[in-house]
Amino acid sequence: MDIARHITLIDELCHRPFPAGHGPSDAGAGAPGHFTAVLETSHGLRGGCPAERAVTVEQYEKERDALHGRLAVIWGEEGDVLNLQTVLLRTAGEEIPEPWAGLGASARVAYLWEAEGTGRWIAVAVADRDEADEVRLLAVVTEQAPP
Repeated sequence: MDIARHITLIDELCHRPFPAGHGPSDAGAGAPGHFTAVLETSHGLRGGCPAERAVTVEQYEKERDALHGRLAVIWGEEGDVLNLQTVLLRTAGEEIPEPWAGLGASARVAYLWEAEGTGRWIAVAVADRDEADEVRLLAVVTEQAPP
């Protein structure tokens, strides 16, 4: 993992114009009002060995926590913890805007900051909810406040 590279990318996404439509970007995916950057991915670790997947999830959680520690130093605060299980449950009865609905469907918890002076929110999370999909370390940059 390259924390400096991840922080540089997050900072760049805080200042980059959002795309006009949905689609891939050089960082992952973009849509009107948000970017989802794939910082790390398990490349091909779909389903397969549960023990291997658990090791990967644990590794990415450590990387997420290390990234959280560095971002807390940069922004001078710890950042909030967003329980994405609650977000996922809320999607059954109310409309949750993107990127939060999608993040809730793929991850369990996110560290969250409002990037001062940019009007944007940043979340870092480990997407491991779907065992048929790869494990990913994600950074979301959005103008949509969290639900």
